[in-house]
Amino acid sequence: MTEQTRTVQITFDCADPAALAAFWATTLGYRPQDPPGGFESWEQALEAMGVPPERRNDASAVVDPAGSGPRLFFQRVPEGKQAKNRVHLDVRAAPGLSGDARMAALEAEADRLVSHGATRLRRHEPAPPLGAGHLVLADPEGNEFCLD
Repeated sequence: MTEQTRTVQITFDCADPAALAAFWATTLGYRPQDPPGGFESWEQALEAMGVPPERRNDASAVVDPAGSGPRLFFQRVPEGKQAKNRVHLDVRAAPGLSGDARMAALEAEADRLVSHGATRLRRHEPAPPLGAGHLVLADPEGNEFCLD
């Protein structure tokens, strides 16, 4: 019997799917998922599907343009974030760097993301041999993630 691999989609519960999708697209270099075939835009597709205007921001998705990263899906839910994330994303913003160069690259990326709505939460200094140092941020809806 052969084992099958599975693909992964990461789903965010949120209040504003379009805005959170735009933030994560900017963060990761992703792009909005294309509308279904035969439609030039999501607005056109949703209109044809009979989705009322007030429901057109119930979901959104972004994808890796290279096709290698997971799809991120954003779905509107009525409740806000209530507790610390048990799972979070690590955004690899300084691969191959260490020490001061690593932390400077992470700080520069944090500044860029803060300008797009992220919030800085904590800085963890390098602690060799295993701790390379990282920054903890939150997206515009409070979901924590790390820059490492």
